[in-house]
Amino acid sequence: MTEPEGERKPARVVVADDQTVVREGIVMLLGLLPGVEVVGSAGDGEEAVRLVGELAPDVVLMDLRMPRCDGVEATRRIRAEYPGTQVVVLTTYADDESLFPALRAGARGYLTKDAGGDEIVRAVESVLSGEAGLSPSVQRRLLERLSEPEPTPAAAEAPDGLTARETEVLVLIGEGLSNQEIARALHVSTATVKTHINNLFAKTGLKDRAQAVRYAYAKGLVRPPAE
Repeated sequence: MTEPEGERKPARVVVADDQTVVREGIVMLLGLLPGVEVVGSAGDGEEAVRLVGELAPDVVLMDLRMPRCDGVEATRRIRAEYPGTQVVVLTTYADDESLFPALRAGARGYLTKDAGGDEIVRAVESVLSGEAGLSPSVQRRLLERLSEPEPTPAAAEAPDGLTARETEVLVLIGEGLSNQEIARALHVSTATVKTHINNLFAKTGLKDRAQAVRYAYAKGLVRPPAE
């Protein structure tokens, strides 16, 4: 006997978040909404992968910053091992360093935690229909990224093993930008900028920003100001 047209079984969802209060709040919220059935919850990525294997949910709502196995790695494993389960990221962070690795790992949806219940349900329905379930702010960021110019040759020729992003940060330091200004220019958090700076200092042996500026000049990444 087939289901009446227009009726659909609720989407079976696992919620993964390491913060107990947040996780329980999401589970409670989803329990009040039509079209969704929460079948399990996980406190880290490792547990999320295990539950997907046991419960075969339709969708995992995945936090990114979790212990043992973070959301990006858990997403990658779920999509590789259990392709019938889709992943919608639900996180506090929408910077490039969080967004793009998650999408590359196979997430089909990406929401921030200020999303309402209706928006979460729409994202779940979208990914189950083969579409992307992205918040408006994430859609805007993707469009902005597509419209950004290609990296300059200087940025592409990274010295001393620097990554392309570390080189971008070095160039902006050489141009006199503060950490906050670099974060705005690259659409990342100041904490992410500090991480890149620490990494590039470690790779190059630099001690401070003054040395970084001189290094950027010496490598031809930035032109010294005309006297």
